[in-house]
Amino acid sequence: MEKSDKTARELYAEIKANPARKRFGFGRKAVLVNIDPQKAYTRTDLYKTAYETDPRQLEYVNNLAKVFRALDWPVVWTHVAYMDSADDAGIWGTRTNTPDSLQNIKFDSDRSQFDERLEIDQAKDVIYLKKMPSAFFETHLQSLCVWHQVDTVILTGGSTSGCIRATAVDSLSRGYRTIVPEECVADKHESYHFANLTDLALKYADVVDVQEVFDWLATQDSE
Repeated sequence: MEKSDKTARELYAEIKANPARKRFGFGRKAVLVNIDPQKAYTRTDLYKTAYETDPRQLEYVNNLAKVFRALDWPVVWTHVAYMDSADDAGIWGTRTNTPDSLQNIKFDSDRSQFDERLEIDQAKDVIYLKKMPSAFFETHLQSLCVWHQVDTVILTGGSTSGCIRATAVDSLSRGYRTIVPEECVADKHESYHFANLTDLALKYADVVDVQEVFDWLATQDSE
């Protein structure tokens, strides 16, 4: 095992600065998957489970969603919530049992609600309730991708080390070009955040500046 005294942020910066690193690239059509931008994870003023990396994250996500809708491309929002018994959290809900624990995000609770700053189109966007880290796990996301004939999955939300990573691995495993706009994902601690951006960039996805995504979208025509 190679050892280093560099921080996770420094290691990520080295990867990002490597122009020879081959990318998967964008394809022909994309789906935007916004993972769990709910109050439990976005309202740092209310909940200690929440996190913020880039203060403009939700602004970027809203603007991406607008462009996707203009192209008539699918926009997906996921959130998590569980029964009072937490039986639907499975083994994932057994490690802790505090008011802040995952399985205690109950239906109709404030923690389960999407952040009020999000501009969700209830008529056009797709909303999935998920129970596990990956947005693909036991949801209809795969079927949606097939129906819309997308070959590229763009991920936003959080956490970088949890649901973003899990969804990126599943996305790649299903044969999709997977894009993670750096400013659009967040985590609780910079160590987890940058370590997983590094791993994603090396193995599973293209981690890019959000402006690169906007630039690519600007070259696309609506069907």
